[in-house]
Amino acid sequence: MMTWVPGKAREAVPNMTHGEGVYLYDDTGKQYLDWTSQAVCANLGHDIPKAVVEAAAYQMSTLPFTYGGTGLTEIRTRTNQLMAEILPGDLRAAVFPSSGAEANEAGIMMARRFTGRNKIISWYRSYHGATAHAGAATGDFRRWYGSDNVPGFVKAFNPFPLFFNHGGKDATEEERVEAALNMLEEQILNEGPEQIASIMMEPIVGAGGCLIMPDGYMQGIRAICDKYGILMHLDEVMVGFGRTGKLFGFQNYDGVLPDIISCAKGISGAAIPLSMTACTEEIMNFFEDKPLGWGSTYQAHPVALAVAYENVKYLLQNDIVGRVQTIAPMFESHMKRLADKHPCIKQYRAIGLFGCLDVQDVSGNNPKLQHEAAHDAFLLYKKAYHDNGLVGLHRYPHIHCAPPLIIEEEELSDGFDRLDRSLDVLDDALGYHVSDSEDAVASS
Repeated sequence: MMTWVPGKAREAVPNMTHGEGVYLYDDTGKQYLDWTSQAVCANLGHDIPKAVVEAAAYQMSTLPFTYGGTGLTEIRTRTNQLMAEILPGDLRAAVFPSSGAEANEAGIMMARRFTGRNKIISWYRSYHGATAHAGAATGDFRRWYGSDNVPGFVKAFNPFPLFFNHGGKDATEEERVEAALNMLEEQILNEGPEQIASIMMEPIVGAGGCLIMPDGYMQGIRAICDKYGILMHLDEVMVGFGRTGKLFGFQNYDGVLPDIISCAKGISGAAIPLSMTACTEEIMNFFEDKPLGWGSTYQAHPVALAVAYENVKYLLQNDIVGRVQTIAPMFESHMKRLADKHPCIKQYRAIGLFGCLDVQDVSGNNPKLQHEAAHDAFLLYKKAYHDNGLVGLHRYPHIHCAPPLIIEEEELSDGFDRLDRSLDVLDDALGYHVSDSEDAVASS
């Protein structure tokens, strides 16, 4: 079986055999440039640093596993210390689950038990995982598969609703931000502030289209949380550990420090499953004489921690975040070039090495909602994408661009050229060049 697509979709994906840098190769020898770092997680590409491999082998040979409830390990102490040094403010690593969804589950439980409240406010156009509470916090269509029945979750609109504008179509950005915050605060008042444990959101929305919050919005949410004693829980699963040109996504918003963050993906560079839930020292101290109420057999798995420790150390020693900052202007210029060239692209957004192109039809409308099956135009585009040697996530009507953080400038240009040729096919498939060809026939 597959997961978010029907099982027969396995027939259309390549059988990968090996990887080198930003490239993957299938069993026919075809080369693919990994255009979305798999699920925005293979941040160091497909050559694992030697120190990471050696750390995993050493840990497996000395102590492959100790259950976190019956023993602590040196590597957990060392990783906790590393995280204490790189996490902003008084945020501290609390638990190390195995997936982003689990990290969000732990954060939700943490918020509920610390505050004694039950409700979690999260956003439409969001994704937090496929387990029960993470799925209920999710705002996109994947919630419909069963998590809609989980109580205690309230959905709010972020500043980017699809079919209306906060403050009206002629409002300034500042006015839209104020209107969005006013709407959120009124919703909080109607839900009962004393019942709301946390506001949970992605600092930069990932699967929903690389949505970067406008100036003042995140600061406004922080102020609302402080006003009503609500915790601010930021899901850094996709953007944490360098993706946006900051070590953590929320650092793109001046003065914002959350109470809880959940991370995964980039913490280990996808070499092995691991995630992290971090919280303030106040929350940490609260649980000194009571259980968290969340657990997992493989929480703080020593081999996974050994991999993560060396992965994060590699990020720091090689200034991968600084490297992202350096190449980001080139990345955005390519995004703009494709948006300007292709009529099927309405607009783009980019931050660091994370970007998204929005597709439009010939009428300027959204040609497909995320929950709808891809129609022929997108299937033709997907084939062209494959034929041009790209591999990545497909989340139409969004086209995500998120190559490994170690990509070279020449490789980046090559990737955008491959995408450029694929978008030519999408332009034609959506009917943009029909009138041009008809005009040519008429003039001849």
